Amino acid sequence: MMSSMTITFEWRGPVRNEEINQLHAEGFDHAYVEDDWTDLLARLSLGWVTARDDQGLVGFVNVIWDGNVHAFVEDTLVAHRARRQGIGKRLLAVATEQSKEKGCEWLHVDFDDHLKSFYFDACGFRPTNAGLIQLR
Repeated sequence: MMSSMTITFEWRGPVRNEEINQLHAEGFDHAYVEDDWTDLLARLSLGWVTARDDQGLVGFVNVIWDGNVHAFVEDTLVAHRARRQGIGKRLLAVATEQSKEKGCEWLHVDFDDHLKSFYFDACGFRPTNAGLIQLR
C-alpha cells in the first residue's frame, strides 16, 4: 500500500540532466540517454514544471514556444511510482497558468490516442484539426 506523500510543484524549478533523462527513459520506455536538458530548456523553453516528493523528481512537463503567442506542451512525464494521483493534471494546470501569465494565447499539445481522456477530460484541452509528418 502506498502512503500519502507531499508533492511540490514549481514553475522553472531546478533540474539536473540525470534526473530528467531517467524520468524520460521511464516515461517513454526507452534506454537511458544522456541529453543536455539544462541547455535545451535554457534555449527553447518558455518554462517547465517540476513535481517532487521526498525521493526526488516524480513529474515534469516542458513548455516550448514560438516567442510570441503559441506555447506547446512537450514531454509530460510522471514516474511510475507516483501515477494515478493527479500529478500529471497538476503539472498541466501550472503549465497552462504560467503560459497564460507569460502572454501566450494558445497552448498546443499532441499525444497518442490512449491519452485522449487525460488531455481532453482531465486537463481541458479540446480537439482540433492538426497535421503531422513523421520524419524518421
